[in-house]
Parts: sequence; C-alpha cells; structure tokens
Amino acid sequence: MVLQTLPLVFALAGLVFYVVLGGADFGAGLWQLTAGRGPRSDRLRDHTHHAMGPVWEANHVWLIFVLTVTWTAYPQVFASIASTLSVPLFVAAIGIILRGGAYTLRPGMRSTRERRAVETVFSASSILTPFALGAMLGGVAAGRVPVGNAAGDLISSWWNPLGVMVGLLSVATSAYLAAVFLCADAVRLGEPELEARFRRRALIAGVVAGAAAAAGLVALRFDAHRVYEHLLFGRGIFALVVSVAAGVATLVLVVRRRYEWSRYTAALAVAAIIAGWALAQSPVLLPGLTVKQAAASHDTLVALTVAVVGGGIVLFPSLGLLFRLFLAGRLDHAPPGAAGVPVAVRPLAAPSPAIARSAGACLVAGVGLTTIADAGWAHAVGVTCLLGFVALGARAALTPEFLE
Repeated sequence: MVLQTLPLVFALAGLVFYVVLGGADFGAGLWQLTAGRGPRSDRLRDHTHHAMGPVWEANHVWLIFVLTVTWTAYPQVFASIASTLSVPLFVAAIGIILRGGAYTLRPGMRSTRERRAVETVFSASSILTPFALGAMLGGVAAGRVPVGNAAGDLISSWWNPLGVMVGLLSVATSAYLAAVFLCADAVRLGEPELEARFRRRALIAGVVAGAAAAAGLVALRFDAHRVYEHLLFGRGIFALVVSVAAGVATLVLVVRRRYEWSRYTAALAVAAIIAGWALAQSPVLLPGLTVKQAAASHDTLVALTVAVVGGGIVLFPSLGLLFRLFLAGRLDHAPPGAAGVPVAVRPLAAPSPAIARSAGACLVAGVGLTTIADAGWAHAVGVTCLLGFVALGARAALTPEFLE
C-alpha cells in the first residue's frame, strides 16, 4: 500500500510547488492588469515583470511533473480526468502558451499601444489559467469525473458551483501570494513606494482569499458532502486549522512588515489547503475508484519511484541555487553594491566525505528494499532511504568549487 500511495504523495507535493510558485507568478500578472496608467503604474508593472524573470519558466516544471507522475502511476485516473475535463485543460494550456509568448514579447514592444496590448494578453491569461486549473480540481472533488474515457459531461463536470468557487479561490490565492512575495522583492531592491503599494494589495488579497475559501466551504457542503465531512470533522481538520492559522499569521506579518517570514506562512496557508483536500478525498480518487485500485503494476511503481528520486538529485540542487541567487539579489538588474543588492553571497561549508558515503548507502538500501522485498514495511523503509539519498546526495554534490 505504501508503494501504491507514494506516487500520489509525489504528485501532491508537485502540485503544492506549482500552486505556490506558479501561483505567485500568475498573481503577478493580475497585478499588472490592475496597475492603472501613468509612470507610477509603469514602475509597478516593470517590478512584477522583472521579479518573474529568473524563475518563472522553472515553475512549469511542477505541472509537467504532476501530469507525468499521474499518467504513469494512475493511468486510468489520468485518462478519465484528461478526457472529461478536456475543456478546462485546453483553456489552461492556451493560457500558458499566450502568457509565455506575451512575457517574451513585452521587452521588444516599441510603442505604448503595443506594450499595453501585450500586457493585457499576459494579464488575462494569468487569470484564465489558474481559474481553469482550479475548476478542474473542483470537478474532481465534487465527484463529477466518472471513470472512463470522456464518461462525464464536458461542461457541467467543471462549470458547477464548486468548480467555479475553487477556480475563483485559485485566482485569489495567486494574487495573495504574488503581493506578499513582491513586497519582499521591493524591500530588497530599496523601493519603499512599491513596498507600500504591494503591502496594501497583500492585505486586501489576503482578506479576499479568506472570503473565497469560506465560500468554497459552503459550495463543498452542498456539492461534495463526503469531502466536506472529512475536511471539517475528519482527517482534514488539522490541515484546515493550519491553513487558517498560517493565513492569519501572514496578514499580521505583512502589517508588521516582516516580509521574509510572510513568504513562508503564505506558502504554508496555501499548501495546507491542498493537503486538507487530499486527506478529505482519500482514499477515493474518482467515484468508485480507490488509490489501490487505480495504481499501476508493482514494477512500474518501483521504476517511477527510482526515476523521481534520481530526477530530484538533479532538480532540487539546481532550483535551490536558482532561488538562492534570486533571493540574495544576485540576479537583480541593479549593479553590485546598489541599495538592497548585496555584493556577495556567503557560501555554505563544504560537505564532508561521510555525507557522500551515507548517500551511497541510502541509495543501495533504498533500491534493494523497494525492488527485492515484498513486505510493506520494507517498502516504507526503502522509500525513506531513497528520500535520504536525495537529501544527502544533493548536499554531497555541492563541492567546494561549486560553492565558490
């Protein structure tokens, strides 16, 4: 059962990363749409555009990861969702393509009219995409996606009260995350005016996102009663409490201008929403189909687990370095030594050889226990060893030359 559930944990983790990091980028597009006109508005748009520059493309890695893991580990679930929810999936894909094209074209626009047109396309697609993806999740939670190829209605499966509310919640949380993140970026760049403007937006968006979440609970009560019961009175209640507490803490931190901590609490609030939904929905993926019934063969799950762990060795150090450089200001457009931009980043201490040996031992033990043994406890230990290999291997890869 552990091996059958593990890919679902991988997919949910990827979904959290995409909603938090990709959602913040989508929200930045919304703030460009509401910036207004004039020089001050142009500064706000430029700030959001440059903030996305170093990391925006990396965020779509998580969406591809979620789709690939679901397709491989739970093919029947993927086929049912992709066929019944083909309309919002197509809308989200078009939004991602238009958004990427508009982002790339923006620096090359010469006239104000051309630039406004490109920014409008960028902002509209930044709203449309999270709404469509959220409506898909709402349709799954409502049980409107039956098992089978296009077995559900192509419209009512996602265009229903719960789907619409989850879509609006996705847009609101994206705006909320973006405003919180952009406050910290404005402080780092020494832009007090932009910080004040995004601080107001963060507080307003936080309240709106909270109201949207409350409305979503009402829609959940009438459209997905089983999930509602498990969320409020079952295993999902802990995640719900964490989400509310983290959301309130974020607003307090923003009021007190503690933006670095507010990044993490805002991300935790959104991640807890996804965790609560997963706990409340478990073990049912689609009506009449549980995780155990939907899982692929043992060999496929083992190969997928090893592939995900191996990919993590490559991906996480790279993304960690990218975000570290970005948050430290090394990728900013301002010259070194400018206000809010540090001249150098203090390197980490070089790893010891024992870390590399421990990583190798975890790899051998993990592969052996997940491929040779059949007991559930052995699979659990093997997966733990593989995750340890990811953590230790990533640290061992940071050689002194790399750190310098």
